[in-house]
Amino acid sequence: MKQGVKIGIVCLARTTFDYMAARDIYDRIKGELEQIENVEYTFVPELVIEVDEAKKAASQLVAKNVDAVVVISGTFHLGHLVLEIDKVVKKPILLWGLNELPYNGGKIRLNSVCGVNLNASNLYKSGNRQYHAIIGDKIDEDWIDAIRIRAAFQEAHLGIIGYRAHGFFNLNIDELNTYHETGILIDHFELHEVFDVELTEEEVQEKKKELTEVFDVSGITEEQLHKVGALSAKFKKFMNLHGLSGLAVRCWPEFARDFGISPCAAMSLLQSQGYILGCEGDLEGTMSMIAHKAVGGETPFLADLSQVDLEENFALLWHCGVAPCNLWDGKCTRALDTYFAGGKGVTADFVMKDGDFTMMRLDSSQGKYRVFMQKGKAVPMDKLLKGTYAKVVFEKSVKDVLNTVINTGVAHHVSMVYGDFTRPFEILAKINGWELIQ
Repeated sequence: MKQGVKIGIVCLARTTFDYMAARDIYDRIKGELEQIENVEYTFVPELVIEVDEAKKAASQLVAKNVDAVVVISGTFHLGHLVLEIDKVVKKPILLWGLNELPYNGGKIRLNSVCGVNLNASNLYKSGNRQYHAIIGDKIDEDWIDAIRIRAAFQEAHLGIIGYRAHGFFNLNIDELNTYHETGILIDHFELHEVFDVELTEEEVQEKKKELTEVFDVSGITEEQLHKVGALSAKFKKFMNLHGLSGLAVRCWPEFARDFGISPCAAMSLLQSQGYILGCEGDLEGTMSMIAHKAVGGETPFLADLSQVDLEENFALLWHCGVAPCNLWDGKCTRALDTYFAGGKGVTADFVMKDGDFTMMRLDSSQGKYRVFMQKGKAVPMDKLLKGTYAKVVFEKSVKDVLNTVINTGVAHHVSMVYGDFTRPFEILAKINGWELIQ
C-alpha cells in the first residue's frame, strides 16, 4: 500500500467567466479524487472568488495539517488568491488548469490556463519553487506520489546500528542537513542492543520455520540456522519496539565475529515481509528504500552496480546475499550459503526475477541533495554466482550509466524496485530543489 497523505483541494474562479460551469467541473473532480488510494482530502467546498474567501480557505487547510494543496483554476481569477493560501499553508502546490470548454457566443468561458500562468508567475517571482503545474481533466497522480515521499520522510523514524561499514566514507551524511532537507531525524544504536534483544523459544522457532519454508538450508549447520532464526526475530522485535520505519545496519566486520553470522539472510527474510533494512550502515540507501515503498514499490533491494559488461551492454545489480527473498526468479534453487566471512556469511543465494525495474538513490554531496535514477529491464540468467543479483539492461547504454555514476560521484548503493517509478521522483526533485541525475 502506498504512503497515506493529506491533501487540500481548492477551486478558484471569477464571476466574469463561466463560474457555474467551473462549479460543475469541481463537483465532478471531487468524486473522481475520492477513488485514489490512501489519500485524505480536505475540500474547500465552494468556489473561492474573493480575497476573504481565500484567507478563510487557507485557515481551513492549515488547521487540517495538509501535506500539500491542489489549486484548481476553475476560471481565470484574482492573483491574490493563491498567494493568500501559500503564505499561510506553506506547503507544495499543484496548479491545475482545466481544458477550455466550447465557446459560447464567442466568449472564452474558463480561461483556466491563463489562471495557471498567473499563479505560477506570482509564486515564482515571490521565491516559491515548490509548485508543479498540469493542464487537463485528471489530476497528476505522480505529483501525489511525490507528496507521499515527502510525507513518508516526515513520518519516518530512521535508525542506524553501529556505524557505516569500515572505509565507506561516501556513505557518511550530515544529519542536520538531512533533517533540514527531508524532516528525518536519525537515532543511533549500538550493535549489542540488537544482539541483546531477549526472545522466547517460540519466537526463534517461528522464524526458523519461515526460513526452512523459503530456503534450501542444507548448506548451513543447525547452529547457523538457529542463529539466523534468532537474528530475524531480534531485528523484528527491535524495529517494532523502537517504531523504526527503516534501519541501516553495520553488517561487517563485527557482526560475524561477535554474533557468529552475518545478518544478510535474516535481512532477506524480513525485507520480504515489509521491513526496510539497509546494508553497511547506508542511511541514504535506507531512505531511498523508504521512498520507493512510499510510492508503491514493493520490497526494495539495496544493490551494488556490479560486474558491468561494456561489450554485451549489461550489468548485475548484486549484493552479497540480502535481497528480499520474494524477489526470487522462481526457477533456481533459493538457498542459504556461507561463502564469505570465513564460513560465517550465511547469506541468501538466488537469481532475482525478470521484469521492468527502476533504480534510484537519494544522495548528498557537499551539503546538496540529489536524486539519481535509471530504469531498464531485468533479464533471465542462470545461477552462476553466490549472493543475490539481477542481470539488467538499462534504457541507456551501460557505459553511459556507469559514466554518469562515476562523473557525479553517486555512492555505490542503489534502491531497486520492479516497475517504473521515475516520474514521482522527477517531480520530487523539482519541488524540493534537488539536483536530478539521470
